[in-house]
Amino acid sequence: MTEDRTGRDRADDRAGDDSGDTDDSGESGRVEQFEELRPLLFSIAYRILGSVSGAEDAVQETWVRFQASGARPDSVKAYLSTIVTRLCLDELRSARVRREEYVGPWFPEPLLSDPYEDPERAAELADSLSMAALLLLERLSPLERAVFVLREVFGFGFAEVATAVGRSEAACRQAAVRARRHMDEGRRRFESDRAARDELADRFFDALRDGDVDGLRELLTADVQLVSDSGGKAPNWGRGMFGDTNVAHALVAIYDAFRNIGGVVEQRPVNGEPGAIFRDRDGRVLNTWSLDVQEGRVQAIRTVLNPDKLGHVGDVADAWSVVREAMQARRDDHL
Repeated sequence: MTEDRTGRDRADDRAGDDSGDTDDSGESGRVEQFEELRPLLFSIAYRILGSVSGAEDAVQETWVRFQASGARPDSVKAYLSTIVTRLCLDELRSARVRREEYVGPWFPEPLLSDPYEDPERAAELADSLSMAALLLLERLSPLERAVFVLREVFGFGFAEVATAVGRSEAACRQAAVRARRHMDEGRRRFESDRAARDELADRFFDALRDGDVDGLRELLTADVQLVSDSGGKAPNWGRGMFGDTNVAHALVAIYDAFRNIGGVVEQRPVNGEPGAIFRDRDGRVLNTWSLDVQEGRVQAIRTVLNPDKLGHVGDVADAWSVVREAMQARRDDHL
């Protein structure tokens, strides 16, 4: 299969055009080059792996290899991107086996802020960071995922992509077509009106705080889903709750019980989407929420409860203890 030569597709030969491509001799120069590219390397790794800790490990190993190699590549950006991509591909192939044994739904580790910014690719970066997009990436093969991230998200030329994944340009073009088709079939576009999305989130959390079930239900799609990732290491809702009435009642009950034991809901973006961090009375992290907003309503609330995925957010609470305390307080209120 071949791909039409669009304007984006004619960008193949633009390697080496960033400030990280200068040949600065000396150890301090290498450190400076690497640190300048660290945000990009992390952002590539996170999107391939869906793991903050995994991405940090891959970036650190990239530095170790760069330092040990003594290489002076023409394009430091391309060279380091190749190393981090290949490390991620190795890890992704291994992780896929572990995920087959994962207990319950699997979500990416929540990311509170993306360290890499590129105004020219802001839409692609934002779109690819959402939980929904990262879950769609999970459906791709490791090769397709890496090619899609490098090509579609970060705008690498096919020559650079081919080097990074160790395949021919023709094979990468075919992988990109397959990946793009799978992604387009499974997703709706990222909600571009951030102001409207954020205003909806404010209304959502206001209704939650007020215990306004009817007001909350109006902000949800009829088929809204509330799904949690606990990995079998924290309480969850099984395979999830579905429907605006069920979810609205469940959200209010959860919030009231949590607030009654001194819990705090810190409203903030999670994976570029409206969301929140739930903290116990001592400030420890219980879970994160991200709201998937489409066409003016919340169509999914995804919560991450697995303590193994929350350490980078802050000290992690004992979710079982928090839930037991909340349920006991709820029973006491009804006596």
